[in-house]
Amino acid sequence: MQEISFIVEGEYVELNQLLKLVGLCDSGGAGKVIVASGDVRVDGEQELRKTAKIRAGQVVQLGNIKIQVLENQAP
Repeated sequence: MQEISFIVEGEYVELNQLLKLVGLCDSGGAGKVIVASGDVRVDGEQELRKTAKIRAGQVVQLGNIKIQVLENQAP
């Protein structure tokens, strides 16, 4: 399984944008299509909300790719 770490800037990132930012799709619109397909899981549960707020500490999975969302530790 491939694991990706993503540092969230701010309080949250929308799920479709996260998929774009880690390079799993070319645009937020393409991210929405992926989420709508039902293949995305957040913390082990299927997620169909395209703009779900993903916060630090959550794990997003698409197929065999796992994205660990981390908090920005910068001062």
